Amino acid sequence: MDVRLTSEQALLRDAAAKLADDLGPGSVADLDDAARRERLRAAIGRTGWCRLRSDGASGVEVAIVAEEFGRGLVDAAFLGPILADDLARHFDDEVPATVAIDSIALDSDGYERVMTLDDRRVRSGSAGAAVASPDLTRMAKPVAVLDDEPIGVLSEEHARRWRVLVLATTAADMLGAARGAHALACDYAKIREQYGKPIGSYQAIAHMLADSLALLEGTTSIVRHAAWAVDELEPDVAENAARMAKLYAARAARTVCENAIQVHGGIGNTWECLAHVYLRRVLVATETLPVSLKEINIGLP
Repeated sequence: MDVRLTSEQALLRDAAAKLADDLGPGSVADLDDAARRERLRAAIGRTGWCRLRSDGASGVEVAIVAEEFGRGLVDAAFLGPILADDLARHFDDEVPATVAIDSIALDSDGYERVMTLDDRRVRSGSAGAAVASPDLTRMAKPVAVLDDEPIGVLSEEHARRWRVLVLATTAADMLGAARGAHALACDYAKIREQYGKPIGSYQAIAHMLADSLALLEGTTSIVRHAAWAVDELEPDVAENAARMAKLYAARAARTVCENAIQVHGGIGNTWECLAHVYLRRVLVATETLPVSLKEINIGLP
């Protein structure tokens, strides 16, 4: 694979980054700004990004948007609708929906219709009332009712590739959240002074931030490969790549977010510091189709 983005993919990344920077929450208080969130929802709707897969976009392009939205803590639905779109495109189903995994629609702001994949059967239904979620940037709703008849049945390959897309996209979201937390910590290290110097000038802080950057670079490579594998590799190989990316991203992103909290010192443990919102997003994403090391084929007999 060529790890470089094409010019079109770079433009998509820049557009997603700008939307996230312009309308994503800049503080914990912004999470309660209903007017901002409505503008964000409308902007995402105008882009058509929730139907990228129906429009023929690759797994890499979906992951690009997911990463930038994770970095900007975008708190309007994208991950759920894009995964539902990947299911619906096989049956020409154009009714907007979000996806439910383990009977919970984890990204359902503005969506009442849900889609699920039960083995190979794609089913639709309706969501119930919102429930509390540790992820402050996403609305969770349990599945209230599922239709008796499935929309259709996927082939074994398409069902497996959908699960690969789930793993790769949630890994990309965690990578983005980790990047956002790291940027937050770097900015704070430049302005917070101790003993007359910015704390970033001290080795303890500088090394912590450098370690986080190294984790981000490694995560970028493995996540980009998993996103490419969604469409390009055989299902067995793609699944292994996606599981490895999900596990690596979960561990790396948690470390980066916890380092960001440490860099902030005492204020990093307060509600007002945005670092905990990044950490919450990572922890919840980790449990979306969680992966353990024993599920990964590392080439040993």
